[in-house]
Amino acid sequence: MTSANSTSATTILCTCKQTRFHISDRPNYRELDISGLNITIVPDTSSLSSTTTKKGKGKAGAEGTEILSNADLKLKAGARYALVGRNGAGKSTLLRAISEKLIPGIPEEVRVGILQQTGIPDDADDDEWKDGGPETVGQTVLEQVVDRATAKGEVEKDIKQLTKGVNDPDPYGTLRAVRKLKYERMQKKLFVLDKDASLRSGARGLQARKALVEFEKEVEKAEKMNDQPEEEISAEILQAEIQEAADMLAELELQVEPTRLADIESQAKKILTGLGFTDAYMARPANTLSGGWQMRSNLAVALLQETDILILDEPTNFLDLLGIIWLQKYLEGLEDIHPTPPTLILVSHDRDFTSTVCTDLMILKDRGLAYFHGDLPTYEAAQAERKLYLTKMKDAQDKQKAHIQDSIQKNMAAGRKNDDQNKLRQAKSRQKKLDDRWGMQVNAKGHKFKLNRDMAGYHESAREAIDIPKDDKSVSISLPLPPDLRFPGPLISLENVSFRYKIKGRPAHLVVPTLQDITLSVSMGDRIGIVGLNGAGKSTLIRLLVSDPTSSTSGSMSGAIQKHPRLKLGYYSQHAVTSLLSLGRATPSLTALSLLMSETAGVMEEPDVRGLLGSLGLPGRLASNVPLTKLSGGQLVRCELARLLWSHPHCLVLDEPTTHLDYETVTALREALRYWPGAVVLVSHDRWFVKGAVENRKDEDVDSDGEANDDEEDEEEQKRRRLVYKLVAGKEGGKMTLLDKGGVSQFEEGVEKKVRKMMAT
Repeated sequence: MTSANSTSATTILCTCKQTRFHISDRPNYRELDISGLNITIVPDTSSLSSTTTKKGKGKAGAEGTEILSNADLKLKAGARYALVGRNGAGKSTLLRAISEKLIPGIPEEVRVGILQQTGIPDDADDDEWKDGGPETVGQTVLEQVVDRATAKGEVEKDIKQLTKGVNDPDPYGTLRAVRKLKYERMQKKLFVLDKDASLRSGARGLQARKALVEFEKEVEKAEKMNDQPEEEISAEILQAEIQEAADMLAELELQVEPTRLADIESQAKKILTGLGFTDAYMARPANTLSGGWQMRSNLAVALLQETDILILDEPTNFLDLLGIIWLQKYLEGLEDIHPTPPTLILVSHDRDFTSTVCTDLMILKDRGLAYFHGDLPTYEAAQAERKLYLTKMKDAQDKQKAHIQDSIQKNMAAGRKNDDQNKLRQAKSRQKKLDDRWGMQVNAKGHKFKLNRDMAGYHESAREAIDIPKDDKSVSISLPLPPDLRFPGPLISLENVSFRYKIKGRPAHLVVPTLQDITLSVSMGDRIGIVGLNGAGKSTLIRLLVSDPTSSTSGSMSGAIQKHPRLKLGYYSQHAVTSLLSLGRATPSLTALSLLMSETAGVMEEPDVRGLLGSLGLPGRLASNVPLTKLSGGQLVRCELARLLWSHPHCLVLDEPTTHLDYETVTALREALRYWPGAVVLVSHDRWFVKGAVENRKDEDVDSDGEANDDEEDEEEQKRRRLVYKLVAGKEGGKMTLLDKGGVSQFEEGVEKKVRKMMAT
């Protein structure tokens, strides 16, 4: 079976095995069982340059990139899967193939809902949401979410079309309206049948193409009936079609029945509230939302839809901790919301969120799909334990094999010397057993190996060799050492700082300050975490830390901010990826290497710049040949990190740096920040990341380098401050308090209480 889907740049080719037998008449659409799945991305050859296609590598690239090869896609009804794989492994391609039903084994009747990261939205700062702003005519956020989730607009359009015909004094007006609507529905069904015929091959493909040809004749007949003269329509046909129009109208009106829509709207309000929307913002025109808030509304649509398979690709990217925990609880309780909860496929870099929500892992690795019942830390621990077990088994067998081989050699020598044929036959028999029956002593389930059960068929050896899984090439991030300050003192200090934005038409003294009486000191080696919900003022505080507030015309500040005269600051903005994309669009040929070369002119040579980019995961041609607009979100994050690290900063101020990164890179950055000599000020909703980078909490799933330097680390750790502050917006302005009774966990517990209250109402 094959399938193809084309875009302007690539084509997705899917093939799989499919049974020739008819399955149950009542299939469970929440399950998938597809064997022999192959997915290949083929670039559009017309988009390749002539110079590229002449080269061998260009030719190989034109043949396609294989994402899956002979894989098994198996989903259990109602299970919650975390799709795990490195950036570039093909997770988004697989999700797209499922959602668009490009895989022949997925029935057309399966309802698939998807939240897809189709781009990097330009998200407005939560702290700068003010009253007023551009107002345009259109649907409100709530209306749009309900409309998109229920197709209410399409139903109302059909109702309007039929009602106009029914109310037409000319009886033939009703007939024309119902025939037109039936023809439009047939066109949609024709598209599905055409797609089905293209997906199938063999006997089923022949059957699908016959069905397509037959239905095309019906569509052609329906098209002619739309132009049928009135004198050719009998009274019986006219009456029958008028009755059909009345029945269709009643069925459509039932779908938009006020009571049913009221229940859906009530559920939509609960979802939007959980995702951070207030009543005022639900009533805003939907087209005034910024990119990040539009993604939240898209998530609300996906959750509100009735689906068999629900796909969520990075749903936590633009949520604060309140929204993350609410979504976590919502997905955990799908069984209570739906009598038949959808099967969930989730992609997220947030380890705490994923480990709590998902019941199973789907691991995309080496062009195959593997499955594990449990969370990611348990899987990593199980893999490490299995590798240790196999290593010990192989070492023991190697020693035993060497001993047996030595005894065989001695027996062979003794047999030849004394012309003892019995010893020679015995030695040859033992050698054959050693060659053919040496390997795994247990099967995949850990039971004693049995040849007829565990290796049926013909094989070169009677047992599989002990194959110790190789570790993936680890992601590493190396942070440059900061230069000497020459004289001591805090890097940044804030004393009784307050800040309020200017709002047009409102006196300054009537504007509630965003920040109120903030006192903070950052010294070398400090780890400062700042947590808080959206709108608490986190980004405003960050901007005050990294810039000169007196030059800002958007607001007024009181209090004092002082910085070390020799301070070198590295600032990662939550909008860094969007800014890089804007630079790339302005200069389409701009690459990571050319950008860094221009910014470091006279300071760094090209080999040094390449070394820096390579150490952050942008090696070779990826840095020099691929334009910024073609890099993934994770690769753009690496480019931005290179932009702020080349100057060897004393202090890193990081505002949501983990967005768009995969598990391995988030882990690498977390470990790199643990003991870096400089100071780190971190804003992030990723609890696991903050706990490790700021609070230095070590988890069982994070490898340790051993205990050789524990004494040295303890001495350094005593000098290092690790503090977590919470910002809370209030009537008198944003206040900052130190979480000295649990840090991130303390904040998390408070948010969970709020979520429980929200979900109880």
